[in-house]
Amino acid sequence: MNIRILNSVKNYLFPRPLGRGWHVVPGVGLLFFLFTSCARMGNPDGGWFDETPPRVVSASPVDRGTNCKSNKVIINFDEYIKLENASEKVVISPPQAEQPEIKAAGKRIIVELKDELRDNTTYTVDFSDAITDNNEGNPLGNYTYSFSTGSQIDTLEVSGTVLEAENLEPVKGSLVGLYRLTDSQLDSIDNGTPISAFDTIFVKEPLLRVARTDSRGHFVIRGIAPGSYRVVALNDMDDNFMYSQAAEAFAYNHDVIVPTCAPDMRQDTIWSDTIHIRDIKQVSYTHFRPDNIVLRQFVKEQVDRFFLKVERKEANMFQIFFSGPSKVMPQIKGLNFDETDAFVLEYTPKLDTLTYWIKDSVLINNDTLRMDLTYDATDSLGNLVLQTDSALEVLSKQPYEKRMKQLKKDIEDWEKRLAKRRKRGEEVTDTIFPSKPLEPKYEISQQMAPDQSIYINMPTPIQRIDTAAIHLYVKQDDKWYNDRFVLRQRQSESATPRNLEIIAEWREGAEYSFEVDTLAFEDIYGKTSNPYKAGIKVKSSDEFSSLFVKPHYPGGDSLAIVVQMLDKSEKVLKQALTVDGIAEFYYVKPDDYYLRAFIDTNNNGKWDTGNFEENIQPEEVYYYHEKVTCREKWDVTRDWNLLAHPLDKQKPGEITKQKADKQKTIKQRNAERAREKGIRAPENY
Repeated sequence: MNIRILNSVKNYLFPRPLGRGWHVVPGVGLLFFLFTSCARMGNPDGGWFDETPPRVVSASPVDRGTNCKSNKVIINFDEYIKLENASEKVVISPPQAEQPEIKAAGKRIIVELKDELRDNTTYTVDFSDAITDNNEGNPLGNYTYSFSTGSQIDTLEVSGTVLEAENLEPVKGSLVGLYRLTDSQLDSIDNGTPISAFDTIFVKEPLLRVARTDSRGHFVIRGIAPGSYRVVALNDMDDNFMYSQAAEAFAYNHDVIVPTCAPDMRQDTIWSDTIHIRDIKQVSYTHFRPDNIVLRQFVKEQVDRFFLKVERKEANMFQIFFSGPSKVMPQIKGLNFDETDAFVLEYTPKLDTLTYWIKDSVLINNDTLRMDLTYDATDSLGNLVLQTDSALEVLSKQPYEKRMKQLKKDIEDWEKRLAKRRKRGEEVTDTIFPSKPLEPKYEISQQMAPDQSIYINMPTPIQRIDTAAIHLYVKQDDKWYNDRFVLRQRQSESATPRNLEIIAEWREGAEYSFEVDTLAFEDIYGKTSNPYKAGIKVKSSDEFSSLFVKPHYPGGDSLAIVVQMLDKSEKVLKQALTVDGIAEFYYVKPDDYYLRAFIDTNNNGKWDTGNFEENIQPEEVYYYHEKVTCREKWDVTRDWNLLAHPLDKQKPGEITKQKADKQKTIKQRNAERAREKGIRAPENY
């Protein structure tokens, strides 16, 4: 319908105003029906989507402007926009002591800096991918605005990746920053004297320029002036842009960073849609270096020692927790009990967790234990000194009254069961309510590998073990014979005397019976164990694979390298120290595995973290770049150059837990609509 017809219809339907409304003539329903029907007939079947990202049309101060003095920045766009997660994604450099105000309003973004502007300084506002249009969510892309308070603007950049030192996971949201090296520090480096990691401005003043890592652990620090720098990363818990707390995850190295740039070429792929490439173009750009910085972030081992808490979850035991290690055993002085020979004590090697098992039943029934606790604690100078907490109260979470009420209910239930048996005519000889037995937990596999053990975990400390009541039988020619075994405490850093291990020379393909007689174990409360029996079949070596790993560290032949076999969840299944250049794994179950190695600098068989104050880096960790498949009867060998791949490209994606966020892209819905209609999509809509 043309405009003239529409106007005629309007004039007929609404001829003149009447008060605040309009007269409607007779027959309006028919004409309205004709009008709307005509409109529907002429309406196309859906229009094209807006796939054009928002565009910056102006800014105040002007982008990349110089001699700017305004604390307020206004950036104008050609359409309505949204700003997503500004507090997380938008990073301002140099860092601001007072939180800036950042907001979107219609077609503009307003950034108001609360700190006083510094002289002759380049300011950058990195929006990352936070800006999209309001309707379709088309992303502007990684946009950075900058201005300078001086006569020139700094434009250099450096970039890289931050990884967890222990497992090479990308670190998301870590603060990465630069601080400038002084001439005296540079002279020290030129003379071959390393800079002490602790003797830096970084622990005294905020970082000079900063960025945050994205979901890939990647960072770009922009607006850098020419010069020499050091780069660090940290989880800035107190937002002061300095390493000021021992609990802050931290990364550093001794590399001197000298930013540079030069013209370069790259390939840009232009997509017709999500699966079809329209064109590949050679595009010139400015290449900023270094662009491959890798920082390994770690949390140093807690050495400051202070009392955390005391906890009595069970009436017969309590635990005392400290924040750090000590070589001095804490001392308890009972105020409402005699502490002499009152406990069976279990403790960790660092004496940071102590478990006190109460031996006397009278003391167990005391709901509140009052004591003086004397222990090592770190003073204000960082030294361990003896400290006493007086009149400490240890309250049971299972009070005596509550336990007696539960015991009464158990007795009543037991008596009801006996009454039902008598009513059925069964003979009942039980006259005393039975006490609960000791219930060991047996970790035993019915299909056992020749290098496995049997584990027995006791719920309470053991007073007596009758080894004559523990039996291991092996089947030969349809007859059962006694076989030798060794019973010992489990060999593990976290094991206690309650964790036992049965070691035997398992014969491939043989059948075994592991049997425990009644009263084999008795705990300190007089509880005894019930009988136990389990059948075991030892697998043949033909059902397993063998894996031989040859790790190479160029120039480090004398290093102690520990290789670990991991499953898909990164659980360590086996670990071996490299001997004569080979780490050997036998009786490997057929499956897919992953390999991790670390340089064991102190030869203690475990990975150790770093310490910034003592200038100690965490032990180096490496991943084999792909999974290793093991099958029955296979002997698998892997030659592994630990440095063959960049550190940030080593960990297989299948076991990387920190996945990259899905990149914001134009949805290409016009291409899909064009395919549906069989027409060509518009180039720019």
